[in-house]
Amino acid sequence: MQAGVLYAAAALAGALVALLAYHIAVVRPALARMQSLLAVHDDLIAGGSGSAAGRLSALETGAAENRSGAERLDARVTELEALAATDLSQAGFVRYDAFTGNGAELSYALALLNRQGDGVVITSIYSREDTRTYGKPVSKFKPTVQASTEELDAIERARPPAS
Repeated sequence: MQAGVLYAAAALAGALVALLAYHIAVVRPALARMQSLLAVHDDLIAGGSGSAAGRLSALETGAAENRSGAERLDARVTELEALAATDLSQAGFVRYDAFTGNGAELSYALALLNRQGDGVVITSIYSREDTRTYGKPVSKFKPTVQASTEELDAIERARPPAS
């Protein structure tokens, strides 16, 4: 029976040696690689300094600031779009000879309109004796009073191209 115990003790010692060799050869390097990867992961999350929780908190604060900035920009864009709807950004200009014999096309019609076609058409008629200037309101690209061919042409030139 003593030999059986001795064989069992030898088998146990052999198993422990094999387990120790496995641990040194396989488990220990794997744990070292995992610790290295964990350190790289923490550095990436933490941004190289501080803790990962601190970095995530900073990211959340930055995201909140970005949302606030985007809301301010949206409000400003809405304000500017409302303003742009009423600006006189469309212009049409026509030069012509109002009377035969004058030459040089010194008479003109100038249409100043917003994007909806509201605004004014200004006409200056040149003759050898004097120059007269007229202003006529325009609504939705149509003059509200009778207009000359040149005034209608200036209004049409102020119309934005169809998209």
